[in-house]
Amino acid sequence: MSRAPRAVPSRLRRKRVLKQAKGFYGRRKNTITNANAAVDRSMQYAYVGRKLKKRNFRALWIQRINAAVREHGLTYSRFISGLARAGIELDRKVLADLAVREPEAFKALVAQINAASA
Repeated sequence: MSRAPRAVPSRLRRKRVLKQAKGFYGRRKNTITNANAAVDRSMQYAYVGRKLKKRNFRALWIQRINAAVREHGLTYSRFISGLARAGIELDRKVLADLAVREPEAFKALVAQINAASA
């Protein structure tokens, strides 16, 4: 059987890793051993970061909703429980967007919750 040259796949593998390491400092961008470790670690951080992003945005939406409902004399927890009682199914992302961009619509929503709880 003839010998299969192995240069092409290994070179492609190294090129792919070095391309992912573009922009790193020092030897991490151009030495394959250091680049491998740096890229592996960066992928782990990216994976975790995607989860943290969801957590951070939910916290931001809650803070915005809380600030908006306090202007109308409610607290966040009473507002959320009022939403459930009134049968309004809006997620926190939409509620926060309403509070920031459409204050009149948000005020009407708070009035509807107050009417349902009274």
